[in-house]
Amino acid sequence: MLCQLSINNFAIVRFLELDFSPGMTSITGETGAGKSIAIDALGLCLGNRADASSVRPGASKTEVSARFSLHDVPLAKRWLEDNDLELDDECILRRTIGSDGRSRAYINGNPVPLTQLKLLGQLLVGIHGQHAHHAMLKSEHQLTLLDSYANHRLLIDTVTASYQRCKQIEAELKQLEASQHERIARKQLVQYQVEELDEFDLKVGEFEEIEQEHKRLANGTELVDSCQASLYLLTDGEESNIESLLNKVVSLAENLQSYDPALTNVSTMLNEALIQVQESAGELQHYLSKLELDPAYFAYLEERLSKAMQLARKHHVSPDKLAEHHLALKAELTTLDDDETKLEEIQLQVEASKSAYLANAQKLSQSRARYAKELDKLVTQSIHELNMPKGKFTIEVNFNPEIMSVNGSDNIEFMVTTNPGQPLQPISRVASGGELSRIGLGIQVITAKKVATPTLIFDEVDVGISGPTAAVVGRMLRSLGESTQVLCVTHLPQVAGNGHQHMFVNKFNKAGSTETTMTPLDKEQRIQELARLLGGDTITSNTLANARELLQ
Repeated sequence: MLCQLSINNFAIVRFLELDFSPGMTSITGETGAGKSIAIDALGLCLGNRADASSVRPGASKTEVSARFSLHDVPLAKRWLEDNDLELDDECILRRTIGSDGRSRAYINGNPVPLTQLKLLGQLLVGIHGQHAHHAMLKSEHQLTLLDSYANHRLLIDTVTASYQRCKQIEAELKQLEASQHERIARKQLVQYQVEELDEFDLKVGEFEEIEQEHKRLANGTELVDSCQASLYLLTDGEESNIESLLNKVVSLAENLQSYDPALTNVSTMLNEALIQVQESAGELQHYLSKLELDPAYFAYLEERLSKAMQLARKHHVSPDKLAEHHLALKAELTTLDDDETKLEEIQLQVEASKSAYLANAQKLSQSRARYAKELDKLVTQSIHELNMPKGKFTIEVNFNPEIMSVNGSDNIEFMVTTNPGQPLQPISRVASGGELSRIGLGIQVITAKKVATPTLIFDEVDVGISGPTAAVVGRMLRSLGESTQVLCVTHLPQVAGNGHQHMFVNKFNKAGSTETTMTPLDKEQRIQELARLLGGDTITSNTLANARELLQ
């Protein structure tokens, strides 16, 4: 619950430090005194938007801090633990707004983004404003009220997750379908190219081999002539050849070596040269014996070489890269085939995800229908107590599988009849302003009892209510305060008198500036304030007696 609120230089507040107690706290004051100023300041600690206009004129910044007890608030404790924000039995939210409009937020002294302040604030405080009953006319707010009462958070999370899964798969399908025409055209082209290259069937490295073999056969005559001429010079020349000349030189060198050992190396090198010449001649003889100049094979090579170069030009690659290009096209064709299979799979996934979504949405809808009946009885009983004895309230929950949203597939309509003999109609068409206020207040009190928020604020929600109805409202809020801390800003003495404690808001001028204060009232002060609310500026013995009666 909220234990303490400190306000510095906020709007017309110079400084306030307020201690709050369990139960229902009534907050009253004269018109224009700023009864909601503490609520507005607390809103800053809960992450509400703020700008430089929040800063009291002449001050450099506004600073507001709120201290909460976390006793019996397990959700808030778990949130603090999950976010590593110094878990303890108490929690302090602080917010500063500079005169330049810059804002800073803190949780237990740790600077945090404003979004974290909002998330934690939702677990600590629930605020019901004076215009909440107007929001009740909107279908989406009616849905929120029903889900809050039924505590559908987990069911809605499941529906939201399945909805997002549906949209994700549908987006993938849409993307694949959008490119399907281009993909089909590309597949036809690639398939033709692959078939053409399959037929040619050039292997990796084959072009280089063909090119080399073609070059050899194209120069076959020159190869034969050159080999024969080389053999003639090496060994076959009748008058002289290199082998016979080397033999003579080797003999001379061997004789010289016998005279002078210093010539041994010369003799050795000449012998090695003779051996090299003889081996070279043998290699040439062997090469010539195996050399075949097959015109048919040469024609085959020339045709294949020409075809490879033609296909390379067609595919805009170099001939030596044609085989790799062929493999790349085959891989692309496989991918395109996989895309077709993937398209079929995603179409099946879309149907499956829609079925899963509708199953979850149906489960949520059934739970809503069950809790709607329960809420129908409670709200009808409440509006009977609020001086609408013949009124009847019901919630229509209509499941529509054509609707898909993060909140399910339901159409929700609050229906009401306020007079006997009249049929149930949408609340927006039937209820007057006063009736709407009473119905809205009844729903807020009932749903607040089911929501595990430790502090509830009702900011002038009793507008448009008076007399005996106001007394019923006061008793409702006091009853709620028995289990939950309730802060109620009100102008009605019948409501204020039901508070377990009472705070008075006063606005005054001091040294040419305006200030607002907020002070707790003791019993006698409460009687005076209730008498003022009952009788205005003139307080009589009758209004005082009436005020004492309200406090009893």
